[in-house]
Amino acid sequence: MAKTATEKYQTQQIMTASPARLVAMLFEKAISCLNEAIRAIEAGDIQARWKSNSRAMEIINHLLTTLDMEKGGDIAKNLDQIYRFMLARLPQVDINNNPAPARDVIGLLEPLRRSWQAVANQGNPKQAAAAAPVQPDEAGPAIQKVALSA
Repeated sequence: MAKTATEKYQTQQIMTASPARLVAMLFEKAISCLNEAIRAIEAGDIQARWKSNSRAMEIINHLLTTLDMEKGGDIAKNLDQIYRFMLARLPQVDINNNPAPARDVIGLLEPLRRSWQAVANQGNPKQAAAAAPVQPDEAGPAIQKVALSA
């Protein structure tokens, strides 16, 4: 199957991004998916709500399961708790067709996204390596799958 120009560009962006930038991209995609879920609730589109909310949960679960607890120390432990809270909260979006849990999680994701963007923009390899959840070679295919699939 031929890739569109957009898909090729996205793949290139992912394959050349630093570990910190990859994490920031995951936060951006999770926030985007939750905003899509909120719009779907407002439009009465149950299938789109479920699909978008499921994508957000998949991304957050990926962030959780790839945390490096050894290198990340207290930051990784705190992120573990935050991600688990998010994953416990988001099913309520589908169960109750309620946008409030999605908005709550977006409120938690936004400062994390900004922090990761700042780390990625600074290019501080020591800081990024300590908090990055996975090694770049491991992240590429998984993040590409998470970021590009809709």
